Amino acid sequence: MEYFSITDPGKVRDHNEDNVIICENKSNEVLMAIADGMGGHKAGEVASLIAVTHLGQKFSELTTIGSYDDTVAWIKETVCEINAKIYQHTLENPQSQGMGTTLVLSILTDDYLVFGNIGDSSGYIIRNGRLQKITQDHTLVSLLISTGELTDAEARHHPRKNVLMKALGSMTNIDMDIFHVENEIEGIFLCSDGLTNMLDEEQINKVLNEDTSLEDKLHKLILKSNNRGGTDNVSAAYLVKAGEKK
Repeated sequence: MEYFSITDPGKVRDHNEDNVIICENKSNEVLMAIADGMGGHKAGEVASLIAVTHLGQKFSELTTIGSYDDTVAWIKETVCEINAKIYQHTLENPQSQGMGTTLVLSILTDDYLVFGNIGDSSGYIIRNGRLQKITQDHTLVSLLISTGELTDAEARHHPRKNVLMKALGSMTNIDMDIFHVENEIEGIFLCSDGLTNMLDEEQINKVLNEDTSLEDKLHKLILKSNNRGGTDNVSAAYLVKAGEKK
């Protein structure tokens, strides 16, 4: 198993509100997570840092995450704790009022793979050399697509495509979407919307299939995103299972 993560402020923003983490627990089970903060300078990055720090600390201390049901319960409990921490921070620091973060995560064990998502960062698997999106975005345009009011093509250029319907810190009670995936995969790829707004899945997939290191692939995705305008912070995390194509 090999993994790498990267985050970059992009070409327009003067600071980076994304945070990313990959860590293992004592059984070598792997947590990957990307949090894309919102709320402006010294607010969004605080929310996203709270999210990945709390996740990482709790996960790395575990001997094992346990069964699938144990994992789902752990995710939901931990996300509720993160939401409460962000909310408490805004109470204690009024200048950060309105801050929040998206959160996409995956947990890989020997027996199963679980994704969780709140917001518009994305979680994919790689199977047969192809990206397959697992998570569903919590955005206004995603809602309009589901009701048939927008096509995928129309949504890509919609003026309100980044309007979120759900984020950590935006409400007192939050529920994360959970996705169970069969463990027969070649890899896991997570990214913030700063990447998917600049590159489509085919362009990302092409880079991930190049015969270079994981680090080189992610650096190339950042470069391509920035060359197309780099209008947002960009983060990605990539894991390849042992014996699979890197």
